Amino acid sequence: MMIEKVLIANRGEIALRVIRTCKALGIKTVAVYSDEDRNSMHVKQASESYHIGDAAPAKSYLNQEKILDVMLSSGADSVHPGYGFLSENDDFARLCEKNKIIFIGPSADSMNLCGDKMKCKAAMLKAQVPTVPGSPGLVKDADDAEKIANGIGYPVMLKSVYGGGGRGIRIVTNDKELRDGFESVTGESIAAVGKSAILVEKYLEKTRHIEYQFARDIQGNAVHIFERECSIQRRNQKLIEQTPSPIVDEETRARIGESVCNAAHAVDYTNLGTAEFLRADNGEFYFIEINARLQVEHPITEFVSGLDLVKLQLDIANGEPIPFKQNELKMNGYAIECRINAEDTFLDFAPSTGPVPDVTIPSGPSVRCDTYLYPGCTVSPFYDSLMAKLVTWGQTFEESRTRMLSALNDFYIEGVETSIPLYKTILNSDEYKNGDLSTDFLKRYDMIDRLTEDLKTEKENKSEAALAAAIIHSEYFKSRVQNTTNHNSNWKNKLD
Repeated sequence: MMIEKVLIANRGEIALRVIRTCKALGIKTVAVYSDEDRNSMHVKQASESYHIGDAAPAKSYLNQEKILDVMLSSGADSVHPGYGFLSENDDFARLCEKNKIIFIGPSADSMNLCGDKMKCKAAMLKAQVPTVPGSPGLVKDADDAEKIANGIGYPVMLKSVYGGGGRGIRIVTNDKELRDGFESVTGESIAAVGKSAILVEKYLEKTRHIEYQFARDIQGNAVHIFERECSIQRRNQKLIEQTPSPIVDEETRARIGESVCNAAHAVDYTNLGTAEFLRADNGEFYFIEINARLQVEHPITEFVSGLDLVKLQLDIANGEPIPFKQNELKMNGYAIECRINAEDTFLDFAPSTGPVPDVTIPSGPSVRCDTYLYPGCTVSPFYDSLMAKLVTWGQTFEESRTRMLSALNDFYIEGVETSIPLYKTILNSDEYKNGDLSTDFLKRYDMIDRLTEDLKTEKENKSEAALAAAIIHSEYFKSRVQNTTNHNSNWKNKLD
């Protein structure tokens, strides 16, 4: 069955992104929306739109039965989950399968395996994909965790099997911290999903976070679509991504890429996914997880590969084989993505919400901005702080970087605090320009302090510029007055 009508079980910029490709392919789209999103752009852009509940995600975008009702009543033959919300919920994927609705992503069984860190790690070990040293399975209690930690050596990381997006993780450096952390991670896991299961892994210091986009079709063909460097983060959440990575050469790209394809086979993955790795300071790569969905940072891969990854998702979901071989894929140029978040950097990245009276979206050659913003919209306190994905491409890294700085300067968002000033400080730093990246980049190089200095300097420069402008205006005014005086004097002489 060919896909003819897609329901997008999401909101904001990712809903708009999926709609854009569907329109190009002549596929009808169905949007769902909460009370909060009645006036959102994705509601207007879709072929059809349906209200599904209150603003709270549990009553709308996470309400599986309500979304299923809309799928059935609208005649949608497929669903695209985007990212976040139900995108990695195997129960939702199974619900779609049960009702003969195409889930544009992996099967429910594969998603379940990817989402269980213990089972996924076991599958990777069997497939000879390198993993971080640690517990072979779940740890029974704090005593068991302490024994393993002393065996592999501190620091170690406590990870909830049911965590995700940086949640359910604690880094500990001694037995006392381990016991306190074990209790915290257990509590977080139970609060989030009603159960707890914890792994212990060696914590690798000064690591880089490098992920590989991959695709696998129902015929069993798998390819990797290059790497993305995602090392600049805050609280395990990515801020800036780029491709190619400055420390991945052709040999490494091919070697790790082969492991990625083996990982996809190991979990019988179908559609697009991302294999995430930590790259240790000694150059070794360690698999950490598979994200069973489209990634926020997929546009940079689209820029350097020339592919429409949403179209590729739809093609694979239609049962079509991947239309290219691994050796036919070529990287072209350099791309950078900045996640434009509604956050106050100086309040520990606390969300900033409210009306956006005015906004100016940057544009120009090789500049892409995926966003839900428009003048008069609102940044809601109920949803993720991501407002836009700003992406630039260049033939060289430097061209992409300077193009990004120019785009950031052009991006104006009124009414909320944003991460834009921080990104300008990072992109102007020598460490970033030299590719000296790590997951603790912000702390390691005191980026918040540097941002403070940059803003102070910017304010002083503006004051000096304003003063200079005032002086120029004053001199101009004096000149006009003098010219007028002289003019009047000349006329008086003529009259006399």
